[in-house]
Order: sequence, then C-alpha cells, then structure tokens
Amino acid sequence: MNSEVRVRFAPSPTGFFHIGGARTALFNWLYARHRGGTFVLRIEDTDKKRDSEESVRVLIDGLKWLGLNWDEGPELGGSHAPYFQSERKHVYDHYLERLRSCGRVYERDGAVWFKVSGKPAVIRDEIRGDVTRLEEKDFVIIRSDGSPVFHFVNVVDDIDMGITHVIRGEDHLSNSSKHVEIFEALGMPTPIFAHIPLILKTVGSGKMSKRDQGALVEDYKARRFLPEAVRNYLCLLGWSPKDDREILPIEEIIALFELKQISKNNARFDEKKLAHMNGQYLRHLPPEAFASFCTPVLKSAGLISEKTSPSYLLQVLRACQEKVRDVESLPSFCAYFFTDDFPFDATAREKIFKQGDPLSRIREFLEALPSLTDFTEENLEALVGALSQAHGCKTGDYIHPLRFAVSGQSVGVGFYQLFHILGKETVMKRLAKFVF
Repeated sequence: MNSEVRVRFAPSPTGFFHIGGARTALFNWLYARHRGGTFVLRIEDTDKKRDSEESVRVLIDGLKWLGLNWDEGPELGGSHAPYFQSERKHVYDHYLERLRSCGRVYERDGAVWFKVSGKPAVIRDEIRGDVTRLEEKDFVIIRSDGSPVFHFVNVVDDIDMGITHVIRGEDHLSNSSKHVEIFEALGMPTPIFAHIPLILKTVGSGKMSKRDQGALVEDYKARRFLPEAVRNYLCLLGWSPKDDREILPIEEIIALFELKQISKNNARFDEKKLAHMNGQYLRHLPPEAFASFCTPVLKSAGLISEKTSPSYLLQVLRACQEKVRDVESLPSFCAYFFTDDFPFDATAREKIFKQGDPLSRIREFLEALPSLTDFTEENLEALVGALSQAHGCKTGDYIHPLRFAVSGQSVGVGFYQLFHILGKETVMKRLAKFVF
C-alpha cells in the first residue's frame, strides 16, 4: 500500500449536513493536512429514493463554508474518478467477480451473500487499540434489486482509491468486522482505523441526531456564524491540544493534530459554548472585516441603505463589536443607531422606574446639555459627574434612565460612547420626546 496518507470523507446525501458528519470530515481533513497526505471526498449516493443533486449541493457547500477543501472528488476529479458511487458499478462488478472466483459469495433469494470465514477479525484502531470481533453470520452485499450494500462498496472504494486510514464515527466500529472480512477475502491489507467518539446531544445521553437543536451546519451558516468559529469548536469535540487552550488558529491545530490524541469518551455538544466561541471570533475580527460581514445583515433588516454614511456605520459597528455575541442578533442590538422607531424593553422600564426619580434626572441632563459645546465622551462623563455631585445622586441614577430614553434598552455599548455616536442633536431630540 502506498506510504502516503490517504483519507476520505464518504457521506450519504440526505439533504442535511449534520454536525457529526462535519466533525468526521474535519478530523479526516486535519489528519491529511498534518501528514501532508490526500483528502478524498466520495459521495455514497446509491439510495435512489433519497439522493438528489440538491442534497449533494448541501454537503459540498457545507464543506466549502467550513474551509475543508478536498484534493480529489466532485468538481475536482482525480486519478480515482468517478467519486459518486452511483457511477462506479463497473468497479463493483469487477470486485464481485473476484469474490466469486475465490468462492466467497453465493446467491440466495435473488441476493448475493458474502460467506464469512468464521475466524475472529482483528481491527487495528489508532484510538481504541486492537479490537477483536467475530462475524458469525453471512451477510448480503448485493440486494435482490441489484443495488450494492454499504459494506461492500465501502470496502471496494477504499481499496480502489488507496485509502490508508479510515477515520469515522464509533458507531461504525460494529461494521468493521464485516469490512475486515471483505478486505481479507480480496487479499488486500486493511487500512488503519480510527473510530472517533460519538457526539451526544446537549441534554441526555443519546447521540445527536439531525432533529436536535443545533445539529445542522447549514443552520449556523444561515445564522451568520463565522465558519472559523464553528470549525474551531468542532475540533474540540473529542480532541484537545492538552494545554486547556480553546481558541487556536487552524494552522496550529493542523500542526498539533494526531489520531492518538483523540479521546475515547463521547463528546457533549454545547451550543452555548459554540455561541460564546463565535462571539470571541467576532470580537477579534479586524473592524473593517467585521463591518463587511455585518453590513448585509443590517441591510436585510432594513436598517441601512446605500445612503447610510460608511464612516457612521463603521463607528457604530466598532462599538458593537465588543458587545455582540452573534451577527444574527445584531439588528435588534443596534437598531436605535439607525432609526427613531425602536422598541422599549418593558422589563428594563419597570426596573428603572422602580427607584428614584428617573424623569427628573433626564430633565436635569437636558437642561445642562446646551452648555456642552464639545460633545465628546470625556465631556459627557464630566457632565454626568458634575450633575450627580450637584444633586447628591450616583452617576448610575443618570446613566440608566438616559440610556433607556435614547435606546429603549438597559444594556448595550458603552454609555458615553453611545451618546457620542448618536450625536448631540439626536440625543436631545430623543430625550425631549421621552420626558415631555
């Protein structure tokens, strides 16, 4: 077998790109890049009832979005083409004849059955060590309708494409004895296996399915998560750099990634942790890149247009970048910067108006505001400090109602930064409307 590492991701196109499949693709891609090997994309599309061009597109778009480029496969081709199982019948027929010639298959009820050897199969696994399993019963490899079964085509394609390492989910470990039987019957060496831990749903002990919250890659794409953040998080589902770091550039992960470092224990999916990581990635984007990423979302929400000042937009987004956790929530977070027609948070209103005299504090600020000729953050802070001292109040007694009056919220970007960006005219207009 060629000494070059050759790994593959072989999904079935179901119309969804599951987080578990994405993590499997990622670990294969990481190992290929770490070892300077080849990452093959192969589409297992033999289910005519379920497979479609649209389903394949979901997979391909999802892989591209995550930055998992393949070296051979659809759109690229390669020396082992075709890479769609539906186009490889001639290959399967060839290997079926080889099994016939050595007496390892027979027909019954119109199907082709594989005859097991009766000997224990040793599965070399980089994560779990050697696993010995005995396949006791013969099994079907060609159905009565002529369509090949997964176990047969999976092995044939791995042989034909020179796959050296099979990195896949732990749930496939039970299939491996069948696969080793076929490899040995064809007189071919088995690849090195690495069965990675399952991804458990956030609550409970079950495996994460496509019906579980947060299970589909395309949902994160639609919600404008950063692909780098999703990819980084997926790296940590079963693997870690062993030094408690979580945010790592992909180049460093590639340099560190080894199969033996993958945990045997199942990994718990935590969408809150992923969202937190996405927020960290957003905060570390260059301001111009953050603005470019967010602009389509604000346009779609109807908050900005071609007439919006680019410098004003950049100023707003720079202020929001440190606070916002995801781009999906950005329109509601910063709407008041672009329109006077914004909602007021009822819970925040109740809390602010429970104590003190917030309307008086707003009026006092309004009365003093005309004397502030230079509307800077420093001067605004000095003004609030002087007012609180003059009236025997805390600065918060001014800040909380003033923020609420101009934004409808009790939290957000820095208070003085907020007022400075909105500008004196807008602030005065909104405060006057609120109290009179």
